[in-house]
Amino acid sequence: MSARARAAFARIREADRPEVWISLRSEDDVVAEAEAVDARFAAGEPLPLAGLVFAVKDNIDVRGLPTTAGCAAFVYSPDADAECVARLRAAGAIVIGKTNLDQFATGLVGTRSPFGAVRNAWDPERIAGGSSSGSAVAVALGEVDFALGTDTAGSGRVPAALNGIVGVKPTRGLVPTGGVVPACRSLDCVTVFAADLALARTVAETMAGSAASASPVGARAAADRMPTGQALPARPYVAVPLASQLSGLDEGWAEAFAAAVQRLASCGVTIVEVDISPLLQAAALLYDGAFVAERYAAVGAFIEQHPDADLDPTVAAIIRAGAAPTAADLFRDQETLERLGAEGLAIFDSCDALLTPTTTGHPTLAAVAADPIAANSRLGRYTNYANLLGLASIAVPAGTVKPGLPFGVMFTGPGDSDAALAELAARFAAPPVQVAVFGAHLRGQPLNAQLVSLGATYAEDIATAARYRLYALDTTPAKPGLVRVDRQGSEIAGELWSMPAAGFAALVAGLPPPMVIGTVALADGRTVPGFLCEPAAIAGAVDITASSGWRAHLAATRQ
Repeated sequence: MSARARAAFARIREADRPEVWISLRSEDDVVAEAEAVDARFAAGEPLPLAGLVFAVKDNIDVRGLPTTAGCAAFVYSPDADAECVARLRAAGAIVIGKTNLDQFATGLVGTRSPFGAVRNAWDPERIAGGSSSGSAVAVALGEVDFALGTDTAGSGRVPAALNGIVGVKPTRGLVPTGGVVPACRSLDCVTVFAADLALARTVAETMAGSAASASPVGARAAADRMPTGQALPARPYVAVPLASQLSGLDEGWAEAFAAAVQRLASCGVTIVEVDISPLLQAAALLYDGAFVAERYAAVGAFIEQHPDADLDPTVAAIIRAGAAPTAADLFRDQETLERLGAEGLAIFDSCDALLTPTTTGHPTLAAVAADPIAANSRLGRYTNYANLLGLASIAVPAGTVKPGLPFGVMFTGPGDSDAALAELAARFAAPPVQVAVFGAHLRGQPLNAQLVSLGATYAEDIATAARYRLYALDTTPAKPGLVRVDRQGSEIAGELWSMPAAGFAALVAGLPPPMVIGTVALADGRTVPGFLCEPAAIAGAVDITASSGWRAHLAATRQ
């Protein structure tokens, strides 16, 4: 653990991105804490996060470090860790320092900070995304293993997408928000950034804990942990927006999203195109309606009392505008949100999740400086509605777009669908397994439903290399056996199917003898996993190689 701590500080010095950090602990103090964790672990104490170092967005309290929320005049010294931080430290993880952010967590760009605009980890001429900019970049640069952010409008997801990492936004209320400077108290979530989905999920589960949430809104019962929710079916249904609702993306982004949809479909997922206009209309209420009044309630008094403070002008203007809405405006917008929510959430009556791009583009620092409000608004198109409607989301990398920048997609589901979203994201992240079938699992044959139930999707017709013979086995249902031979082989027709890794594992585990899964050579030179037969099983079986395939054999026997 102490070696990991020293490596973190070495990487921070090497990366030379001072704008990422607002405050760092001393290296000696961190190493001393790491050695103490090593001793606890060696003594047998269960520490699931031992060996990991993390960063904390500077609107979340860490004992021993100042909390600024991106405003030096706002600074205070907390007496204790925020509950979410305390749970991570109790699990063995060690805080390195506090990261930069859009001031008072107001923004999706990462440039609204007197401590400096945070530059993107891939391209320093572009924004990192906000408001959790420093946390995302610290992870993307390999300075820490994971980092905490917060998310009101998308701040735990947009920076993940723009820096090529994972961002987990749990269902609102699962992770305690005690010790977090509020942006909108009723909507705020503590989020996780990590390079690895499994780690991000583990950290989120650790923060959720088993004790009652300290969140002032949406507290969970003491026995609750991260919910499992309804089990994800073998062939999930995932909604995607109408093509018209993908307009306005950066060049190449629509094509990247289409590729992501195709990739998800190859993982045994049924794609359903839906109208998400109610969600997009709800998203507009977050800043354009009366809900901005909650930002004024959080820090408006401080801004009014400290006009000479180091206030970002865009942030100050947004928060001051929150003083204008009346109670009648808020009730009107709540009624509108209730209606739009009922319409938008109906998507999940027939679909397990919604897949969208995480954001709409990746602007340069110069473009954001030229038009900060419009640029920010555009980035939140697919994220702003989630917390208003109590949804869960996971943002994951989905390749790159020109000119070599990361592209990300987001899985969103109803509240308490966190585990199901994580499973979907894991399917998407893991490449599907291809399997060749030659008999009872072909389309229209008796065992094809077994493949489909495990999430498999037909890919293409295939033929083996001319090194196989086919035999009709005496089984129920009738099926052939494919055997590789040294000579006198032929090409045998079959099908190639694509399926999730978990489905493939289940298929192999339940495969009855004499069938086995082995490596099959195809006529086009590829090799793929496929159905073969134990050679001993063909004794006495009828050689049907001359038919060149099971379907042709069945057709001939029916004549």
